[in-house]
Amino acid sequence: MKKYLLMLSLFIALPAVAQRTLTLSEAIALARRQSVDAAVALNELKAAYWEYRTYRADLLPEVNFTATLPSYNKSYSRYQQDDGSYTFVRNNNLGMEGELSVDQNVWLTGGKLSLTTSLSYIRQLNGNKQQQFMNVPLSLTFTQPLFGVNTLKWQRRIAPVRYREARASFLSATEEVTGKTITYFFQLLLAREQLAIARQNLENSEKLYKIAEAKRRIGQISENDRLQLRLSMLNARAALTDSETELRSKQFQLCSFLGLEGGGDIEPVLPERVPDVTIGYDDALQKALENNAFAHNLRRRRLEADYDVAQARGNLRSISLRASVGLTGQDDGLRRVYRSSGWGNNQVVEVGVSIPLLDWGKRRGQVRVAESQRETVRAQLRQEEMDFHQDIFLLVEHFNNQAMQVRIALEADSVAQTRYDANVQAFMIGQISTLDLNDSQSSKDEARQTRIEQLYNYWNYYYQLRSLTLWDYERDEELTADFEAVVRGR
Repeated sequence: MKKYLLMLSLFIALPAVAQRTLTLSEAIALARRQSVDAAVALNELKAAYWEYRTYRADLLPEVNFTATLPSYNKSYSRYQQDDGSYTFVRNNNLGMEGELSVDQNVWLTGGKLSLTTSLSYIRQLNGNKQQQFMNVPLSLTFTQPLFGVNTLKWQRRIAPVRYREARASFLSATEEVTGKTITYFFQLLLAREQLAIARQNLENSEKLYKIAEAKRRIGQISENDRLQLRLSMLNARAALTDSETELRSKQFQLCSFLGLEGGGDIEPVLPERVPDVTIGYDDALQKALENNAFAHNLRRRRLEADYDVAQARGNLRSISLRASVGLTGQDDGLRRVYRSSGWGNNQVVEVGVSIPLLDWGKRRGQVRVAESQRETVRAQLRQEEMDFHQDIFLLVEHFNNQAMQVRIALEADSVAQTRYDANVQAFMIGQISTLDLNDSQSSKDEARQTRIEQLYNYWNYYYQLRSLTLWDYERDEELTADFEAVVRGR
């Protein structure tokens, strides 16, 4: 206990700058709020959110207004007369036109329905200087591609899956930020522990060397033992210098990751308490398949591969239908052009066909390529799914065993410290050699570092499982977020 208190006092007295105590939970909160990795995850979520909003907007009516205000034309154009000869006539007119349309994509068929109204005006600036108005008060147009791929229908299947994948990826990325925080936090913990050990070892080495010199003068130990202790003291001084450099490096690394400018000295608090949690493989696998982005990723990639095949098949031939029905009218007065008596019917039906008669099998080859790529994707997905199951199984096994490893490491640390304290006293009265003393010191140092490493492994496995299952096992609830509020910064 005295040695442990001494090391704590060394921690506190390390640098002569402002010191900040930092717990693991505080470090995690800082990383999620202001680390670069968290900002990257947030921006990826925003991109996916607005991409999904764009897809949703494609399914809603769109109101468009197009106009030419005005159009002035003063030029010559070629004109064929009644006898077949050509002459040039002068144009000098002012025109304006505008159109208001409501367009609706029809996802069920892949067509487009448009309701339009338009008004055109032209005024001759030479000759009789007459003016004319033409209006289309109402026109309904439907455009429908035939036999081609229905892109809207495929997007209606793919886009929601892609957005669910993005939301799950954001939650997993947040947990991965936590994993990085844990790594940097425990690296700093280990560096501080190594520095405390190096200082304690140097203090003990100097004390033992002084005792050895006194014993050598009265012939109680050999010159070899005295030199061995001096060598241990010199090694302890070198280790102290290395430990101080390593501590500054790890401290800068954690401050940089957490976005702490100027950070000062950070004293990480060792998280001794670990949650009493046991996780079953079947339960973890089910939660991972329900919540993790991996399951959505599998489905999206299958759909995209099927879409590529459908698109290649749709390119074999292309037929489009365009039908328009409405009213039209013209007059030299703006009011009269809107009178129903002057309206005439306006119908247009067009059928366009594009069928390759001879392409040397190019389009059918594209279909075969798309089908082969789809089979490749399916094989890859099967392998990835098996690997995912295996990773979950191994991670669950490691996590469930790690709690015992933490308890063993804690007891081993206590035993090694007690053994070392006893050996120091035994060496002072000449009962053991320097080799035995050095061996107990190495065991003590390794046990202390192993204790911290085993705690790190526990928390690392725990947050890896949270990242894969998106489940909080302490609270027994699903990890989720208000994504609208996250994207809008509320």
